[in-house]
Amino acid sequence: MATDAMTRSPGGDSAPGPSALKALADAAYRPYWLDDPGRPRPRPALVGEERCDLLVVGGGYSGLWTALIAKERDPDREVVLVEGQEIGWAASGRNGGFCAASLTHGLGNGAARWPDELAELERLGHRNLDAIESAVERYGIDCDFERTGEIDVATAPHQVEELRETVEQAGALGLEPPEFLDRDAVRAEVDSPTFLAGLWDRRGVAMVHPARLAWGLARACAELGVRIYEHTPAERLASSGAAMAVRTPYGRVRARQVALATNAFPALVRRVRPFIAPVYDHALMTEPLTEEQLEAIGWQRRQGLSDTANHFHYFRLTADRRILWGGYDIVYRYGGRVRAEYDHHPATYRTLAQHFFQCFPQLEGVRFSHAWGGAIDTCSRFSAFFGSAHGGRVAYALGYTGLGVGATRFGAEVMLDLLAGERTERTRLEMVRSKPLPFPPEPVRWAGIGITQWSMTRADENGGRRNLWLKAMDKVGLGFDS
Repeated sequence: MATDAMTRSPGGDSAPGPSALKALADAAYRPYWLDDPGRPRPRPALVGEERCDLLVVGGGYSGLWTALIAKERDPDREVVLVEGQEIGWAASGRNGGFCAASLTHGLGNGAARWPDELAELERLGHRNLDAIESAVERYGIDCDFERTGEIDVATAPHQVEELRETVEQAGALGLEPPEFLDRDAVRAEVDSPTFLAGLWDRRGVAMVHPARLAWGLARACAELGVRIYEHTPAERLASSGAAMAVRTPYGRVRARQVALATNAFPALVRRVRPFIAPVYDHALMTEPLTEEQLEAIGWQRRQGLSDTANHFHYFRLTADRRILWGGYDIVYRYGGRVRAEYDHHPATYRTLAQHFFQCFPQLEGVRFSHAWGGAIDTCSRFSAFFGSAHGGRVAYALGYTGLGVGATRFGAEVMLDLLAGERTERTRLEMVRSKPLPFPPEPVRWAGIGITQWSMTRADENGGRRNLWLKAMDKVGLGFDS
């Protein structure tokens, strides 16, 4: 069995042209968001022994929201947070900055899995997004938060009908449907010759500077008394009398309770590991657009955009008028390895650059300033799952599958509810009480992901028609996405 990266590249794609390759020539291979003069200096590592009421493992959104809300609920609770690298270093500083209300990875996925509680999940998701906006304002977090909404665009005829069906589905479920935009209407918002129609969710998505959101949350945590240690990986979790003990390279933390927020990285609760397949997603960032370039494509209302293919692109404007362009290829490494050297995939950068100029030929000559990638904690149901271990003293939430910018705050509340032993409107949900199907062991996992990727490509090229493999995966509820 080969152990190379498994990526998806459709056979019909042409090789990148000279203009696409030239646009990549000077790109820095590091995340744009982390390449920020305001990036805070890392805090010291833990040396020696710490004791606390709650230990949070992981310094991304999931861990930061857990620590912050824990202190908001009980200001006297002693909370410690340990991060293996630096705050916001992993997915929280590498994503596209789409902060969505959806907890279910979209209406269709939620309706297929939890139809009876979808209305409740939508209500809780929108309340969660409102709470994020409120926290950003309350703690003075400078993260370019903009409640712009998002437009899902159709770039193939069959996708236009799928958008219309989504509107009908929302109405049938008693939900407020997104606004359907025909070809002229969607191109009046953002002008691309590839756009055939769109669905505009006006309030359900905000754009943020993802790294600044993480740094701001860490500052807010520290101001409330959370003790944060960076460059402190958690190496081992074990019971220690009535408490839990987490070993780190230079010390140990004894805590009454532990919240695990490690997402794509190997879980300290080993039985959870089969539920996660880490995959790599990649993005490009352009240089700032001139007024003339921005005028050529419109985009005056700064919505986030995503196309609706199985292998989709997502794209948005930054505060300084750059375009982030990401997605499409999904890269899985045999054995689910997560390593720094996997962050970059030049073949994907070339493909993304080619597609960018196909979408926006008006921007010929624009250069890319940054190119980067990072791991996503994919699970088979495309949305987070939750649980507890060690007699209820440990809680976990993971499997956000690319939707963690917003949904991690909801997951933090679920973990704290579970640790408190409380039956709440969140813990009563079937979504919270159930688990996705685990991925099979290697080499079946590697082969199955490859077949699924190939099948999704064929569906994109054949009017959305799903082959027998995808239909079988749909039937058993085992999917693969990013």
